[in-house]
Amino acid sequence: MAKLVFGMNQSLDGYVDHMAFGPSPTLFRHFIEEARGQAGSVYGRQMYEIMRYWDDDRPEWDDDERAFAAAWRSQPKWVVSRSLKTVGPNATLLEDDLEGAIRKLKAERAGEIEVAGPVLAGSLTELGLIDEYRIYLHPVVLGHGAPYFTGPRPPLRLVTHDRIGEDVVRLTYVPA
Repeated sequence: MAKLVFGMNQSLDGYVDHMAFGPSPTLFRHFIEEARGQAGSVYGRQMYEIMRYWDDDRPEWDDDERAFAAAWRSQPKWVVSRSLKTVGPNATLLEDDLEGAIRKLKAERAGEIEVAGPVLAGSLTELGLIDEYRIYLHPVVLGHGAPYFTGPRPPLRLVTHDRIGEDVVRLTYVPA
């Protein structure tokens, strides 16, 4: 049975914003290894559209960016959307019965499946389907933006924490 994991970069005041701050080279390499080891990813529409950036090679990319793109492209993706009519390579559109589709996915797969996007994660949290939360805490204060937790705050239990690079702490929680 697969484990559903929601992990994102977060500011000290609880917001996610890939345009306001990004990973250091050390953290980016960590994300490459994570992507290589994942059984797949589940995306909401907005996050999927952002991540489609990795579908096309760009001449300005360095070796790490090419490695991440290769890892991202190779894994299966499931996109939750009622507005999209098609999705890109190695992706499947999930339009109806979110709970049933995710339960089936977890039952049929092994390993970790990433949940990408706070809105989708909020829906899956309300359904009790997320098995682990990984907060990559950055020393940045935004004061506004999209919160990491978009719905009711689930009761959580800290299971581990570690430092990645010089200034990011990964906090790993499971539902309490």
